[in-house]
Parts: sequence; C-alpha cells; structure tokens
Amino acid sequence: MSESFLADVRAGLSSSPKSLSSKYFYDAAGDALFVQIMALPEYYLTRAEMEIFATQANDIVAAFDQDKNVQFEVIELGAGDGTKTVHLLRALLERGYDFEYIPVDISANAMQGLERDLRQQLPELNINPKAGDYFEMLGELRSTKHPKIILFLGSNIGNLLDQEAAEFMSSLAANLMLGDKLLLGVDLIKSADIVLPAYNDKSGITRQFNLNLLQRINRELGGNFDVAKFEHYAEYDANEGIARSFLVSKLDQIVTLEGSNDEYSFAQGERMKVEISRKYDDKILGHILHGSAFDIVDSFSDANRYFTDYLLEIVS
Repeated sequence: MSESFLADVRAGLSSSPKSLSSKYFYDAAGDALFVQIMALPEYYLTRAEMEIFATQANDIVAAFDQDKNVQFEVIELGAGDGTKTVHLLRALLERGYDFEYIPVDISANAMQGLERDLRQQLPELNINPKAGDYFEMLGELRSTKHPKIILFLGSNIGNLLDQEAAEFMSSLAANLMLGDKLLLGVDLIKSADIVLPAYNDKSGITRQFNLNLLQRINRELGGNFDVAKFEHYAEYDANEGIARSFLVSKLDQIVTLEGSNDEYSFAQGERMKVEISRKYDDKILGHILHGSAFDIVDSFSDANRYFTDYLLEIVS
C-alpha cells in the first residue's frame, strides 16, 4: 500500500491542477470520521439507501432470481461497515440461499470491523473478507465458476469521471459470466440545496475528513503538511450533476515528503481536488453502460427519489 500511496501522492501533487485520490481517505481515522458523516442530518445518501435495503430487501432478493440449490457468491466492492448490506444478507439467509459473502474494501480496519460485527449479528453467514483496492480485485472474479452477484453501493461509482466509470463497468462485465448480476447504487441528480450541504456540513465533520488525508500523508509518507494552512471547499452545479471537494491553500507555501527532494509549491488560493461525486439520471447511467454487457433489469428507489439501486445483469 505505502508504495502505491506514495506514487499516487507524488503524481497528484505534481499534476496541474493538483489532486489527491479519494480512495486514500480511509485509514482508521478516516473510517471513524466517515461513520460520523453518515449520521449527519445533511448526509441524505446513507439514509436514502438504508431505507431501500430496510424496506425492500425481500423484493431485491426476489429480483436476484437465484436457484436455492446452486451456491453463489455475493461480492461487495467498497463494503465499508456493511450497515446497509446486513438487511440483504439476513433476507438471503432467512430464505435458505446457499452463498458466500465476500466484502472487499481498501481499508483493512473496516474489513476487520465488518467481519467482527457480522459474525455477531449473523453467525451462520459464510464470510470471506478481502482488504484491497477493488479495481485490482476485478481479475480475481473469474477465480471461481460460481454465479456471482456484485454489490457496488453508496454511489461509490460517483467518485469516477464518466469515462472512468464506463471503463470500470466494461472491465467488471468482462470478468463476469452470462447471468451474473450487479446491484449498483447511485445518487440521483437533485437541487443544490439538498446536495451541497452533504459535502459541506455545518458541524465541519466533512472538513475534518478531507483534511485527515493530509494528516495521513504526514503520518505514513513523512509529509510536512500544515493542516491549519488548508481549508475545505465544496461546490455543486445541478445542471452538470457533479459535486466536487477541494483543499484550498490559505497562503503561498511549499510542502515536501520525507526522503524526497521534490518540493510542491502551493499558491495562496490554489485548489487541490480531493473528491468528485457524480449524480445520475437514466440518461447518464445509460451512457456509462453503453458498450458493456450489462442490461438494467430492475430498480429500487427510496420514497423521496433521492437514490436508486439498479439491478443489472450480464446479457451477452
């Protein structure tokens, strides 16, 4: 992890404009802060998708249309703490399905906590957690011939630019078999008064979460970021449908990494992108899926139509 983390940080700080990958938000401190974010009144995403799983888990299981006599795998990419997924897993177990749950997350800390919690809540669950980058896990999907249901929830796909998302979906499809399914959670396009506060909460937890990325660079890569010299900034244009988060330098400054001769200069007011969050409608999702082997077979939305989980199937 440290080598790829260092390489990605050096590349991001050397680019113009500067950027850092949001996948590195999630160390132990970042995990704890994100749990707080999910509980914020402004952060509607988790509540909306939780409502879907809490009230429609049986409908989702029925839509999976799996044979109870055939073992299959439920593979969750970016599983996090699994608080939503437990509803689905419980519904599958109660109906006597034979399956293995394989959660994947870049945070080993999150995987340890998830395994511990699920073994307590669902002791009969067959769970095989894997810590790693889910982009790198795609090639392992072919390692067994069991039918597969992939879970990609929380609008995690929204952290990718549209072209990146299209490439990811095509790569994912290429590693699956005919009839395999994907439950894809996406945040729907809404007005700025709903979306923007989710990335710029009044209590400042999102600010702490984003600044923790600089502290992680200091801790793990020997960086000398002075966190007090950066500020969090978020923007969202409903017409474009993309929320963006930045860390903004409050003054002219130079940052270095331990063992490196590289110096990274920041100008006062310079913005460094740390996250995007794409919002979707049917047209945008259709564009991303175009050319892949996925077809939309069903969808499940919350009462406010803030969020939708699309069920996709490999059809060719």
